[in-house]
Amino acid sequence: MSDRATFRLGMAFAAGSALTFGMSGPLAKSLMEAGWSPTAAVAARLAGGALVLAVLATLIKPDWLRQAREHGRTVLLYGLIPVAGAQLCYYNAVSHLSVGVALLLEYTAPILVVGWVWATSGRAPSRMTLAGVVIAVIGVTLVLDVIRGAHVDAAGVAWGLAAAICAACYFMMSDEVSADGSGLHAITLAAGGLVVAAFAIAALGASGVLPLQFSAEHAELAGATVPWMVPVVLLGVVATALAYTLGISGVARLRPSFSSLVGLTEVLCAALAAWLLLSESISVTQAVGGLVVLLGIALARVGQRDQPDGSAPRGATIEEFPPPASVAFAE
Repeated sequence: MSDRATFRLGMAFAAGSALTFGMSGPLAKSLMEAGWSPTAAVAARLAGGALVLAVLATLIKPDWLRQAREHGRTVLLYGLIPVAGAQLCYYNAVSHLSVGVALLLEYTAPILVVGWVWATSGRAPSRMTLAGVVIAVIGVTLVLDVIRGAHVDAAGVAWGLAAAICAACYFMMSDEVSADGSGLHAITLAAGGLVVAAFAIAALGASGVLPLQFSAEHAELAGATVPWMVPVVLLGVVATALAYTLGISGVARLRPSFSSLVGLTEVLCAALAAWLLLSESISVTQAVGGLVVLLGIALARVGQRDQPDGSAPRGATIEEFPPPASVAFAE
């Protein structure tokens, strides 16, 4: 597969991941409005996703458990930090902050990723890339509409920034995956990470550290009253199993710094999903914010293509942008 085709496939995976991840908030909210605690919704999401991916991994890659053991440290840390940690920190942030402010703090992750790559590689991002990051974050602020009714306190900010660190680790650790299947497989990392995260959240709930409250009441979804199993299944299969697999596959074909920017479109997808599933309106400000996010991503893409030092997305032409020698897997 040519590098340009690899980039396009990576973009398709990243966009699909943002779309499916964006559904998680509205689906979880429908459960919470039906009487579920946030921890219970997260536990159901992770357990369902882990079960689905464990079955798929067995069918697609029968030796995934062996590979997960071989890469045990990566799989364990991935499950605890980017998966369980991000959700735990985010829900604690929401308990102290308005939802918009909590999300905005979490979506500073691309800045952390760009900064980490800069610090560890010694290659400064171009001005265009930095401008794209700033513009994209401004767009996220507009989409979340955090100014109205915002509530901020120190503990919530700390939890929100911790969620951002966990989200940044998602993009950096997903980079361990091999795009051509010669190393750690995406399905192995996704399945193993979700199994670890599901057990971690279940242990916190069972020990009483986090409240677990389930309900058999019907949920409201897309203007209809549906059994509670409907959002639970969609949450586990689409917004978790499919979302993580697509996301990891996307990062494997794009640079973490660029794929983290593409991930910002998740906010726009979440707003659209809330409109479709929960009938929550989208304001003009949010629509403009979505366009600003896309503009920021486009500028960052141009900025990375203008750096002939290996910092461009993996799908860039090899002749123009040779990959760094530190890349540990075939491209």
